[in-house]
Amino acid sequence: MLGNAEKGPKNGDGGESASPVGRRCGLIAIVGKPNVGKSTLMNALVGQKISITSRKAQTTRHRITGIATRGATQFVFVDTPGFQTLHNTALNKSLNKTVQGAVGDVDLVLFVVEAGSFTPADARVLALLKSGVPALLIANKLDTVHRRSEIAPWLQSMQQRHPFAEFVPMSAKNAKDIERLFGICEKYLPEQPWAYGEDELTDRSERFLASEIVREKLFRFTGDELPYTSTVVIDKFEDEFGRNKSRLARIAATIVVERDGHKAMVIGEKGERLKRIGTEARQELERLMDCKVFLELWVKVRSGWADDEARVRSFGYE
Repeated sequence: MLGNAEKGPKNGDGGESASPVGRRCGLIAIVGKPNVGKSTLMNALVGQKISITSRKAQTTRHRITGIATRGATQFVFVDTPGFQTLHNTALNKSLNKTVQGAVGDVDLVLFVVEAGSFTPADARVLALLKSGVPALLIANKLDTVHRRSEIAPWLQSMQQRHPFAEFVPMSAKNAKDIERLFGICEKYLPEQPWAYGEDELTDRSERFLASEIVREKLFRFTGDELPYTSTVVIDKFEDEFGRNKSRLARIAATIVVERDGHKAMVIGEKGERLKRIGTEARQELERLMDCKVFLELWVKVRSGWADDEARVRSFGYE
C-alpha cells in the first residue's frame, strides 16, 4: 500500500503510532552528489519503487519520504536531490534548498559515494553535514570495484575528511547488504512512537508518483537528447469505480519542455515516442497502484521556466 499525502504523521494519542515500550522511529537522510545511486538505495530499503531512477543526473527533484517498518522499528528515509553545482537557475536553487533542509532535521545521515571515489562534487555535499548528526559513509557500487585491496586506504582517507560514525561498503542492489544496513541504522534511531501507520510506504500521493513515473519514462526514452529541465505536470487525476468496485484512475499529464525542437523530440515520428512513454508509464502505474489506469499525455513549450521562480513554484517545486 502506498502512503497518502493527506494522512501525515500520527500524533501518538492512542492511534496507530501509540508507543509500546521499545518502539523506535527516526528520520534518515540519504544524501550525495547527482547520480550516485541514492534513489536506487531508497527503493531497495523500502522494498518498492518510491523514488524514480535514470542514468540522467538530477533525476530526483523533491524530498521524498520512504517508510520501512521492521519489527519494533520504523525507518523513515528521506531521498534528496543531488546537490547542484553546474547551473545557478531558480530550479537548482530550489533543489539545493531541499538538500540543505533535509540534512539538518534528521537523526542519521547516509552519505552516499561511489566506493573508491571522491570528487569535488562529493566534497560540496560533505560540507553540508552537521557536526551533531551521526553520518554513515555508504560506499555504494562496491560490485564495480575491481581491486578490493584499494578500498581500505580509501576508507582511511575518508575518515580524515569527516568523523563518520561507521563505514558501510555495499551495493544497493545486494539484498544482504540492504539487510545489514538496516541493522546498522537501527541503533541510531531514538525510542519514540512511530510517525506513520505500519503499512505506509511513502508520504507522497499517487498524483505525485504519477508525475514522477511519467518523468522517468520521458528521460529513459529521450536519453541525453532532452535537457534535464523538462518536467511533468498532472492536470487531472480522477478515480472511477465500477459496479464490482473495480477502480479506474483517469490521469491527464503535460510534459513541459523549453523549446519547439524538444517538443518534436518527445513526440517522435508519427507520435511513436510519446506513445511509448505513455504506455510504459501506464503499465508501471497500474502495477504500483493496483488498478486500471487511463493516461493521456500532452507536450507544451514553456521557454525559460527553470529560471523563473514563480513558474518553478507553480510546477510543484518548493
